[in-house]
Amino acid sequence: MTASTSEAGGGAGAGAAAPRERFKGIALRTLSAAGRAIAQLASGLNTAVLAALLLFWLALTAVTSVVGVGLLMAPAPLRALHALSGRERDRLARWGPEVVAPQPPPTRLRLALADPTTHRELRWLLRHSTLGLLLGLLGVLLPITAVRDSAFPLYWTFMPANTTATSLGIGNAHTWPDALAVALLGVGWIAIILGLAPGMARLQAGPGRHLLAAGPDVDLSLRVAELTATRAAALDAHATELRRIERSLHDGAQNRLVSVAVLLGAARRMVARDPAGADELLERAQSAAEMALAELRTVARGILPPVLADRGLAGALSGLAADCAVPCRIDVDVPARCAASVEATAYFVVAEALTNIAKHSGARHAVVTARGSGGRLTLSVEDDGRGGADAEGGSGLAGIRRRIAAHDGDLTLTSPPGGPTVLTVDLPCGR
Repeated sequence: MTASTSEAGGGAGAGAAAPRERFKGIALRTLSAAGRAIAQLASGLNTAVLAALLLFWLALTAVTSVVGVGLLMAPAPLRALHALSGRERDRLARWGPEVVAPQPPPTRLRLALADPTTHRELRWLLRHSTLGLLLGLLGVLLPITAVRDSAFPLYWTFMPANTTATSLGIGNAHTWPDALAVALLGVGWIAIILGLAPGMARLQAGPGRHLLAAGPDVDLSLRVAELTATRAAALDAHATELRRIERSLHDGAQNRLVSVAVLLGAARRMVARDPAGADELLERAQSAAEMALAELRTVARGILPPVLADRGLAGALSGLAADCAVPCRIDVDVPARCAASVEATAYFVVAEALTNIAKHSGARHAVVTARGSGGRLTLSVEDDGRGGADAEGGSGLAGIRRRIAAHDGDLTLTSPPGGPTVLTVDLPCGR
């Protein structure tokens, strides 16, 4: 009877905890999406300011073309337009799917006037320098006003008399109810950020994703060549992995099993005439069998670590950090599971990077960061070692590059002499 009551109480407790966990998950996802959107809007403000300056330059060039001066300076703003468009494509790729670039457009005025890619870039420039600039400013100012108004009750008593209380520039606070009203306005700003910021970020990025991507009439031969190279790298990485597994089985577990078979045969022949010697051989055979099993487990973990399926990417990376010779901190925020092959690639990339840190960097500590959003998985491995790592050299980095290329991902290595060394990997989640 007591057991039944405990089960009922436990069931009721679990039932009450489930809505709390769901609410907590929704709140964390909302906060994460709003924070990411604010960061995206702020990054868009940078290119929007440059777009506004470039638009003024182009307008000045068009006006001065009447007297011939603008015709001479026209190639310079056209090159700036193409460069800024490429920068915007890179920015959008960091916050979501890649924006496939068309072939390089012309910079000569006569050809540019008839070039459809230049026309699309000009349309993007006009939209991003107006609407994109406004949304970027809102993305920066809204958090500032939200913090100012929400925290107003903490500092309002120190403000001079008749000073404007709200971030809107209206109203004064003379009593505590007035100060709390300003704080409620700050809560309203926070609600606006949580509700509208993701949509504002999508609205700011929309023109770039629509106008700066290669159109259906554009020759995508460069992209086809890139994908062909990626496919070749994937096949090469697969062949390299098969060779590694074959060597591990041939040189390790297979030799151990041969030794087990020889020892068992010798023990069977000795069991009648020398039981003590046969027992010693059996002990050696058992030891060799255990070593073979351990090597087989190592090979199996090298193919696809079981910890990924059991504990996910966060648990797998925590295990790598615990086994690392250098003290390592893990920071993982990947709300949804990625494809198994992508998680395996992320695991092996971090494992190889931590091995390199322990062997070559002389670092005192390392930090592994994983972020997943917008269909992308971003990994960062940083250490405070001596630096000077070569992005092109070393079999370890070459293996990492091959694995990443197989998923059409990107790798960036920053390692100035004296450190720190930062390895950044961007992968599609594959779902």
